[in-house]
Amino acid sequence: MSNTKSKIESTKDKLVGGVKETVGKVTNNEELELKGKIQSKKGELEKNAADIGDKADKLKEDVAENINDAIDKHK
Repeated sequence: MSNTKSKIESTKDKLVGGVKETVGKVTNNEELELKGKIQSKKGELEKNAADIGDKADKLKEDVAENINDAIDKHK
């Protein structure tokens, strides 16, 4: 799954989970409230994973660039 699609899905899960949690609280439906909390946390975790993936990709690019720069200096 692409990072953009993953971020959109995680944001959707976070928002929908928050709505379910609120509706569960208002209607005194503990099961819906719990499902909402779980879905919201899932969205947070997925977003964090996508952010880590972005940082790892950037780090790989920086390392490759530094290696190429070092090779060019020694030519």
